[in-house]
Amino acid sequence: MEKVVAFLKENPVQYLATVGRDGKAKCRPFMFVGELNGKLWFCTNNTKDVYKDMQANPEIEVSVSSPTYAWIRLHGAAVFENDMAAKEMAIANPIVKSQYGEAANPIFEVFYIKDAHGIIADFSGEPPYEF
Repeated sequence: MEKVVAFLKENPVQYLATVGRDGKAKCRPFMFVGELNGKLWFCTNNTKDVYKDMQANPEIEVSVSSPTYAWIRLHGAAVFENDMAAKEMAIANPIVKSQYGEAANPIFEVFYIKDAHGIIADFSGEPPYEF
């Protein structure tokens, strides 16, 4: 888990892929907010299409590449929880705070990726790190 968290923190703008309610693939820039209790947490707001898409189909994939041409792909199911510790962790990020103000904001939502699986790989020819 440490390797995954470090990679996500070092490459702060990830891309989140969902299946839209129209049945078409959607990919959006997103930001990892942290690890808590062994879970990888992200945030959004409940007025956005991405939130509605994940409610309709929680299967997601996150990907990002590094400046050194390494990349991560992780997938699983988005699980939304009203976890105040996770919200406080997220709101500690100045970008998140500027959008939502406080963890108790009624549109502010946090989610983790249940059963997150994936790889960290590069072009070295070495086998990818699987998690």
